[in-house]
Amino acid sequence: MPLLEFFLEAGNLKRLPRAGWLLRGVPSPESIADHSFRTALITMLLADELKARGVEIDVERAVRIALIHDLTEARVTDIPLTAQYYLDKGKAEKKAAMELFIRTPNPREYFRLWREYEDGLSLEGRLVKFADKLEMLVQALEYEKTGFRDLDEFWGALDSLRESEFYEHFRELVEELAGLRKQNRLR
Repeated sequence: MPLLEFFLEAGNLKRLPRAGWLLRGVPSPESIADHSFRTALITMLLADELKARGVEIDVERAVRIALIHDLTEARVTDIPLTAQYYLDKGKAEKKAAMELFIRTPNPREYFRLWREYEDGLSLEGRLVKFADKLEMLVQALEYEKTGFRDLDEFWGALDSLRESEFYEHFRELVEELAGLRKQNRLR
């Protein structure tokens, strides 16, 4: 049954580590599924907050995008930035998305949701990109609190959060995270 095969393949995300952390010496880093879960949770809460502030956003659509945003990594794994220099990650992930979603009841819709994230085609897709970076920085802070220090490259994402259309809505959150990182580095 194609849907069961899809579920089993998605389970790879529970076993695949986030490669960037491995390359920086984190011995047992979070899995892609760990990252995706917290990204979806962050997306839901941020989308709810935007909606409460009068922004027209489809919360359910945003959460759906967040749930599948890294699903292609079940096939292509989490390709670190250093390797992306040598590979066409976008092409590989597009092919994986097409092959994965064909097993679902509505392949075109799931592919469309995935593209909204990948290409920033909707407010919801761009919010997931913001949540994805925010989650990565929360994770970086957690690793730094346990003693890992070679994570500066990840903190470059702070600039993209500050440049995002969502920064004005979540400035306090972003700056609190930056402040906690600064405090942690002073210790």
